[in-house]
Amino acid sequence: MLSGAILSSVLLSGCNVTDESSDAKSAVKKVAVSENYTPVVYPPTVKGDVVDNYFGTDVADPYRWLEDDMSAETALWVKAQNKTTYSYLDSIPYRAKIEKQLGELLDYEKVGMPFVEGDYTYFYKNDGLQNQSVLYRKKGDGEAEVFLDPNSFSEDGTVSMSSIVFSEDGSYAVYLISEGGSDWRKAKIINTKTKKLVGNDLVDLKFSGISWVGNSGFYYSSYDKPKGSELSAKTDQHKLYFHTLGTSQAADKLVYGGTEAEKHRYVGASVTSDGRYLLVSASVSTYGNKLLIKDLSRPNSKLKSVVDDTKSDIGLLANKGKSILLLTDRDAPNKRVVKVDANNPSPANWVDVIPETENVLSVSKGGGYIFARYMKDATSLIQQFDLKGNKVRDIALPEVGSAGGFYGKDNQSKVYYSFSNYKTPRTIFSLDVKSGKSEVYNKSAVKFNSDNYESKQVFYTSKDGTKVPMIITHKKGLKLDGSNPTILYGYGGFNVSLQPGFSSTRAAWLQLGGVYAVANLRGGGEYGKKWHDAGTQMQKQNVFDDFIGAAEYLIESKITSSEKLAAMGGSNGGLLVGAVMTQRPELFKVALPAVGVLDMLRYHTFTAGAGWAYDYGRSDDNAEMFNYLLGYSPVHNVKKGVEYPATMVTTGDHDDRVVPAHSFKFAAELQAKQAGKNPVLIRIETDAGHGAGTPVSKTIKQYADIFGFTLYNMGVKEI
Repeated sequence: MLSGAILSSVLLSGCNVTDESSDAKSAVKKVAVSENYTPVVYPPTVKGDVVDNYFGTDVADPYRWLEDDMSAETALWVKAQNKTTYSYLDSIPYRAKIEKQLGELLDYEKVGMPFVEGDYTYFYKNDGLQNQSVLYRKKGDGEAEVFLDPNSFSEDGTVSMSSIVFSEDGSYAVYLISEGGSDWRKAKIINTKTKKLVGNDLVDLKFSGISWVGNSGFYYSSYDKPKGSELSAKTDQHKLYFHTLGTSQAADKLVYGGTEAEKHRYVGASVTSDGRYLLVSASVSTYGNKLLIKDLSRPNSKLKSVVDDTKSDIGLLANKGKSILLLTDRDAPNKRVVKVDANNPSPANWVDVIPETENVLSVSKGGGYIFARYMKDATSLIQQFDLKGNKVRDIALPEVGSAGGFYGKDNQSKVYYSFSNYKTPRTIFSLDVKSGKSEVYNKSAVKFNSDNYESKQVFYTSKDGTKVPMIITHKKGLKLDGSNPTILYGYGGFNVSLQPGFSSTRAAWLQLGGVYAVANLRGGGEYGKKWHDAGTQMQKQNVFDDFIGAAEYLIESKITSSEKLAAMGGSNGGLLVGAVMTQRPELFKVALPAVGVLDMLRYHTFTAGAGWAYDYGRSDDNAEMFNYLLGYSPVHNVKKGVEYPATMVTTGDHDDRVVPAHSFKFAAELQAKQAGKNPVLIRIETDAGHGAGTPVSKTIKQYADIFGFTLYNMGVKEI
């Protein structure tokens, strides 16, 4: 969610909002209509008469029929909307030029971070514009060979390899296949020596990790396949299975999650590298998990509780014999590493190995060491520790930015890590774990000169006085005259931290003369659990206030103006955009909500949506929660007669995480009620899901459309 991410102007108790009449007044200041104005005739959308009653309040849902992704009527609506959208996009004179520029910028060899499995070093590589990156391997100093090429899975690149997990000695691997971007996966088992498939495919895995036990088999997770639409039907009982190599999936053993007492929305397994212990995580929401442990060396041993509530996050880092290392935020909002005996694993027996600090901690293990990846104001600080918690050294980074990696087997003398920021393309380094010396392994070949750009962090004040960080990136020599096309991006949820990192699509926006600003809103994880909780449930409005504050800062600083400002975000960030554009429509010229959670009264009724309740609360919790959600739900807060920003909603027809019905209903409401001349379009990608595994060819076209639409509606005549 998955992390990565609302109050409207209807009067609600306990909320600083205004009534509907004053909301209409706040929209009186109309944003200027682009000279490029092209009138849009929208396809008609039939209104139904569905009405739901929540705690005595009737709420109309006229576009409920669009939730049926299997109906012919919905399919026709999608086709008609796309026809209108692409007709508009085709009229943008420089759209093809942007697409060409994106293609040129993405056309370079991309090499991923190496990882060691068995006798081989594996790495992903994309020659340039391949739809999917290819997995290569080499032995020692030998020549690299193709191990798996996902481009061979389908002609158009819409079938992708979402992950691959090797057995501990590297003899076998399981790789998961996604079709059309769906979260439902197919698992294939491969003998890495022969590159031959082993046994039959496993089907219908979802939100599943893979954890091997030697070479005998592996644990995986799934839901029972729902009746009706597998893209939108509710899935809320996750089950953990063990698959023994050489047997059929029908014979797989149910390990956890099959009873009412064991019912959880997310269940996963981790096996220690020595194969001795199984740890099972079980959670009902996207934050907080129970943890159980089983000694696999004793076949008849039972799962026993480590933590029996879901009030904290806790997971396996490593073990040495029966000594288990765990990463947790229990009694440590910024997280800590603890050690415990597997025979007596309750929290009362935990001993700190790396105590909590003022900075948020994440960890990895490689070369027999722990690497602490601290986050300070959304940027990286790296320290190396031994397994006893003794600090070995600080790892120097090239500049302020984000570093990731530092994984590996215990016997590796080198581990690899990457570094980048918003203007600096990614460089991969190798690190000698004994000496601490870093060397460049691979430097990005992207055709982008970062010396021509600058990136700075500012701190602005949100509505309630909270200081919020934001990183602003643009060409050097920017004129502060309010004329700069600017994208403000945010997420603000699910403990997801937005750390600075390079992307070629973002670089294209910078080359076009655009400013790119990223606000680290409450609801994220940049400052630990307290920062996350400050943007959840009855405090969700803080997230929107933070984003609005960022927009006001950009305007007051004359970096941009309301006529040159776009709001952008995806998933929970799509909710963010939907909320701020309905609360403060005059603040933005363009709104770009992508794959958004936009119907806050019904989000929990689709797929695994109920698992997001830690962040959102649910409309059936109580009257207070219902009223709060109704107050900011984007679908329910579109007002007739208000001029909203030029809006392009984007979604995928195979998105089974945030179902496209959210976007369908929001677009229908906006088209029916929009005043003025700003267009409201919805771009529905076919054979695409929530974003992961999107082919490069689709990515290029998508961002050409987004940037073209944005600039066109900001009045930019040529680029």
